[in-house]
Amino acid sequence: MSFLEFLQTYGQVLFQGTLVTCVQFMLATLVAVAAAAVAGIGKLSSNWLIRSGSVLYIEIFRGTSLLVQLYWIFYVLPLFGITLPKFTAGYISVGLNIGAYGAEIVRGAIEAVPRGQWEAGTALSMPHGVRMRRIILPQALAIMLPPWGNLLIELLKGTALVSLISVADLMFQTRQINASTYLSVQAFGTALIIYYILARFLITPTMRWAERSMARRLGRA
Repeated sequence: MSFLEFLQTYGQVLFQGTLVTCVQFMLATLVAVAAAAVAGIGKLSSNWLIRSGSVLYIEIFRGTSLLVQLYWIFYVLPLFGITLPKFTAGYISVGLNIGAYGAEIVRGAIEAVPRGQWEAGTALSMPHGVRMRRIILPQALAIMLPPWGNLLIELLKGTALVSLISVADLMFQTRQINASTYLSVQAFGTALIIYYILARFLITPTMRWAERSMARRLGRA
């Protein structure tokens, strides 16, 4: 069967799987950004309890496999009375895993803001929260956007693992088609192309646009 015939036969199924992958990606991104912001800023906190909690989260989710984390959240948490639907468990697992890496990007970007900017806010008698929101975080955001682009591509690839808990994403549909037809080249070749298109023509241009927009806001364009 040619690729064209394959797409005519299974294109609708693969399209539905791609939509699920896109939704998983967007929801996991929200989880990752929120977790990274909280843990990254928390790691800089002067409160030892907040700092310790942030370090513990980062070390656990960076130091263990995403697959193991996915199985823990979906299969082990119900033993403790916390049951999540497979779709929810999927994007939460991927988001928390990538968020742990993103937390170090957030922390590093905040610390990379020149010390003079912190001192300027202090000289203007700005409260800590206002100083962070109006002076430090906008500059830190410009620093962290480029590495976040690479991290989001890793997040997209990580969503393929949710097929292992039967979330009907692109990889799940691809495996189902391959299992029933044995058309491995067509099935996995099409999936490869779709993942590449999502990364190259969706994530990369969006992050470049965000970088240019932030540069203009900061007067660096």
